[in-house]
Amino acid sequence: QSTWGRSRLATDSMLFFSFFKSLVGKDVVVELKNDLSIKGKLHSVDQFLNFKLDDITVLEPSKYPHLISVKNCFIRGSVVRYVHLAAKDVEVDLLQDATRRDTKYK
Repeated sequence: QSTWGRSRLATDSMLFFSFFKSLVGKDVVVELKNDLSIKGKLHSVDQFLNFKLDDITVLEPSKYPHLISVKNCFIRGSVVRYVHLAAKDVEVDLLQDATRRDTKYK
């Protein structure tokens, strides 16, 4: 991988990092690659897109009864499949501007 490729990946991940940082304190549903979905309040996110969630609930408690009593969790970014967000929490104009700026310099 070239230096340009690594730089582009860093820029792309920083865009997502900044976006998710703007959602701290909001409710999200994180779907993992093992099909487990966890709903909670986003407490923090880091540059590796690891998430910390508070006040969590598992969306299929009958399938994962051992997680019913868990209230907070850390989710490694590499195991995340999707992050579901409420439409009202996404500032579409800011996101579109950021992606336009990002593609303008490529």
